[in-house]
Amino acid sequence: MPHDLPDLPGAADHLELCLRLAEEALDAGDSAFGSVLVDASGTVLRTGRNRETTSGDETAHPELELAQWAAAHVAVDERAGCVVYTSGEHCPMCAAGHAWVGLGPIVCAASSAQLVQWRTEWGLPAAPVAALPVTDVAPGVQVHGPVSPYDDRIRALHERSLRG
Repeated sequence: MPHDLPDLPGAADHLELCLRLAEEALDAGDSAFGSVLVDASGTVLRTGRNRETTSGDETAHPELELAQWAAAHVAVDERAGCVVYTSGEHCPMCAAGHAWVGLGPIVCAASSAQLVQWRTEWGLPAAPVAALPVTDVAPGVQVHGPVSPYDDRIRALHERSLRG
């Protein structure tokens, strides 16, 4: 069930940016996922979008890219204050990267459970990796989401990808 937007600096703007990045990914031929890393004050540090198809690397997820960037560019003692906004809840690979690097909360427009439900409704095969909630992979990470109406908007982008 969708939740309200969390009371974090710039949350609505950051989710809007995630949706624009997801649309950019889709327009480029990749899956519709976009993510934004912000510091504790809400300042955008880095953005990323899915590049699985265009890079030929199935691990080219924006959430993992942001965790790797943070490991190289954000001081260890500042990482827990950073928030990752994303169009879809992290997969297990990305959740592990997020936790290992020590980033703070995640705000996701849509949940993994929603994506699994949508894919089932559309008759698509299951993903090659189980769609576990972030908190099953990284119990110490706080997750906000799914967030309405952003979840409906990301669903529409994923559905658009079916039409080619």
